[in-house]
Amino acid sequence: MSIKRYFLAIFTAFPLFAGIQNLSLGQAVEMVKHDNLEVKISHFEEQMKSYEIAAAEGMNYGKLDLTINAMRSNNPLNVFGFKLQSREATFGDFGFSDFLGGIGGMMQASGGDFGAFSQMMSDPGAQAQMLAVEPTDLNYPAAANFYQTKLTYKIPLYTGGKLTEYGNITRALYRMSKMDTSKIINAKIFQVKKAFYDISLVNLYIRNLKKIMKNISKLENIVATMQTEGYAQDVDVLEVQARKSEAASLYNQAVLNRDLAYQFLSFLLNREVSSIKEVKTMAPMPSVRLIDIYNDNIDIQKAKLGLRISQMAVKAEEASYLPTLGAFGEYGSADNNFLNEFTDKDSYTVGLQLNFNLFNGGIDRAKIEKAKVKSLQVQDQVELAKKGIALKVTQLKTEILSLDSDITSFKTQYKFAKRVYESYRERYREGVVSISDVLIKQSRQLQVLLELQTVMNKRNTKVFELNSIMNPGEKI
Repeated sequence: MSIKRYFLAIFTAFPLFAGIQNLSLGQAVEMVKHDNLEVKISHFEEQMKSYEIAAAEGMNYGKLDLTINAMRSNNPLNVFGFKLQSREATFGDFGFSDFLGGIGGMMQASGGDFGAFSQMMSDPGAQAQMLAVEPTDLNYPAAANFYQTKLTYKIPLYTGGKLTEYGNITRALYRMSKMDTSKIINAKIFQVKKAFYDISLVNLYIRNLKKIMKNISKLENIVATMQTEGYAQDVDVLEVQARKSEAASLYNQAVLNRDLAYQFLSFLLNREVSSIKEVKTMAPMPSVRLIDIYNDNIDIQKAKLGLRISQMAVKAEEASYLPTLGAFGEYGSADNNFLNEFTDKDSYTVGLQLNFNLFNGGIDRAKIEKAKVKSLQVQDQVELAKKGIALKVTQLKTEILSLDSDITSFKTQYKFAKRVYESYRERYREGVVSISDVLIKQSRQLQVLLELQTVMNKRNTKVFELNSIMNPGEKI
């Protein structure tokens, strides 16, 4: 391959490896709802809960089993049972051949005299002797094959409401899993917004640092000129260069932080992101009403749903005091050959079963009382969640307002520090102040800029946290 074609192939393939360019916040929010790995995992959890609903509802429709038995045995009880179930039992299977042999012997002994035969049969000793005969065909049968095919259907007719409550609980747990997914999505949206604002803020910080570095370069030229004219010393040049190196270090650190923010954003979206469309550096303060939070907040909704689940659990336990009624039916056929003469030897059994526990040592009562206490506990947890979130909202609002005030102050300080630095730079040019005085003022400008960046980041984080609390989930 020629050099020209080689480079053409590289530049053609490059876009395949490039990340998303100029990604907007709206696009990122939609992407994180579907592409984030934690969100996907939570959706799988929802699917598993939905199958639990199907399993709980399926218990109401009973159970149909097909059973096929294939056996071979010479056990007398088994062989006799095999023949009975196959409808093939004969008198010979009861040992009648040995019994008839004894009768024949008596008939021969009577010489054909019926009276003598009757007398011999009436003799207790003769009767005992005949009854003592062990039937060989019954006790020592030949080994037999047995094939049985049967269908068995069982269905609960009444469970005291236990199955109904179990179904309600599984449906509620499915809705709980959807709320968990909504909470994870809210958390990821919070992180995506924070990443966008962090990147936009650090870009602003980098631009301001560039301006400061440019001003330091101008100051370096001024000092160099004044040194040439004999008004500045070598140490003045070194001092300016040291400050320039310090600003360059802050700049490199800011670039690394921006790269880290892009990596985190790419991790959230499960897609490589190269650049974004910047947003305003100050996230808007949301309008907060506690009544809306009480109705919409996911944690409060989960607590309310948990209370309903605990009440369902009480009803499920109370069903232990009630009887259960079930029905069953069985149809099948058996033979010494598989599926042989199936309809000729088929059989069925149907019936009902009532089960009513009268005493179990107070176990049911203890379980019911435990479920009631749990319900009371969850009820207090709902109130605790409401009051805790109300307190958190108030705290966040207070912190945001305080940080807004700090930002206004730092912006004013930054403008003032910039003006002071420019003034001292001109005064240094006139020989009124030393280079150290100028660099002290320039250092103050850098410090205020860093403090302003930190406070704005902190303030945006608080705003997103407040938005996350307000963000509604699924209605219950």
